[in-house]
Amino acid sequence: MTEVLLEARGISLGYPREQGWQSVLENFDLQLAPGEVITILGPSGVGKSSLLRVLAGLQQARAGSVSLLGEPLQGPHPRLAVAFQDPSLLPWLSLESNVAFGLDFARQPTLAASERRARIDHAIEAVGLQHAREQYPAQLSGGMAQRTALARCLARQPQVLLLDEPFGALDEVTRADMQQLLLQLIARHNTAAVLITHDIDEALLLSDRVLLLGNHPARTLGQWHIDLPQPREQRVEELGALRIDILKTLRRASRTPEPSSEPMPLPSETAHVPGRLHPHSS
Repeated sequence: MTEVLLEARGISLGYPREQGWQSVLENFDLQLAPGEVITILGPSGVGKSSLLRVLAGLQQARAGSVSLLGEPLQGPHPRLAVAFQDPSLLPWLSLESNVAFGLDFARQPTLAASERRARIDHAIEAVGLQHAREQYPAQLSGGMAQRTALARCLARQPQVLLLDEPFGALDEVTRADMQQLLLQLIARHNTAAVLITHDIDEALLLSDRVLLLGNHPARTLGQWHIDLPQPREQRVEELGALRIDILKTLRRASRTPEPSSEPMPLPSETAHVPGRLHPHSS
């Protein structure tokens, strides 16, 4: 059986209101294997960022459970690293010190000075920023700042990367470069990743699986396994067909049925055909 690094079961999210509880997300399940990239895709307001915080141990779900390597996740864990759209670099620290700062986070193991130095050097080298290690955040471009945030994660040597639209604020060329860097680092370190995005193209380029959230309250509308090898930029025809398939599922689910009508069925089977997207309703 394939090892499961991170597992979520029956996650539900919501917030209290004067007249009761407002549900945002219901009954979400996920299993993440080593080396796998899963994208959670959906429009704004379906609870994607809140879900990522739950998976990171930073927020409690209304219902459900999260486990890491088979053990209940009770809070932030050194095997989990999180990167957000804002790099959140400390402006008074150099690039090198910002990368090192991740090693001081709560619950991180105490490291010998030599191991600490090796981790910092390796992380900075992995993202190609050796030449800028003494620069400060104000001197960095947007792409360099995101590389620094990624290096801060890598220095912790996590088994799981949790990424909340980390490239959303970058220009198209820089974003494409960062996407490829992410794939290279995941392959090199056998790290698994959960990526939150509303960008279908980004999901198709990066993911082994795509989970689509939608409706109110949100639920998993479908799951797709993508068999296409990397890199995928030149596979315009296949990716275009997959994009349309996801959009159709989202649009079909967003239609409001008449009171007497039956809900429109969603994809319910997985058929593994090479080079195709395989919808599977959860």
